[in-house]
Amino acid sequence: MICDRLYVELADGDLRLVKLAEAHREALRAVCAADDDIWAIYSSSFGGEHFDRSFDALVGGGGRMPYAIFDGDTLVGMTAWLRPDWSAETVEIGNSYLHPNARGTGFNGRLKRLMIDHAFTAGIRRIEFRIDERNKRSQAAVAKLGCTKEATLRSERITWTGHVRDTALWSLLADEWASRRA
Repeated sequence: MICDRLYVELADGDLRLVKLAEAHREALRAVCAADDDIWAIYSSSFGGEHFDRSFDALVGGGGRMPYAIFDGDTLVGMTAWLRPDWSAETVEIGNSYLHPNARGTGFNGRLKRLMIDHAFTAGIRRIEFRIDERNKRSQAAVAKLGCTKEATLRSERITWTGHVRDTALWSLLADEWASRRA
């Protein structure tokens, strides 16, 4: 089954994706506190008093398969497989956050390439990214990976701040990725 092949721990040198667990709670809390202002453009907040509720929801299942991101032995963020549709062979990569020190270093590109390579090898044929329209940095990052912006989902969700969010829907297909990697 694709699920069993998809949600496994991954590594590329010092970059490791480990299934997010209770043991990561306090280290991730500290990492998320490093940029409290960023949570305004996220669907949910992992900052301050919101952290525990958001962490519990993320590790609680419900179509989420979260990872703690490590650079060597240091936890530097989180990401997840979301909205898996096994019959359609699709999945979303999301709930991604990196400590400010890891941003702009190429680390995120390595992380996403590792996840994308693995997903397509595991049998996924389409990967989606759903990004707040205000989040230009994340949109630029997925465009750099070769993703296509398909649409803007107007008023797609209400964020933790009460903001009615327009969501950019980006995708990448297995054959597109294979041709880029050839």
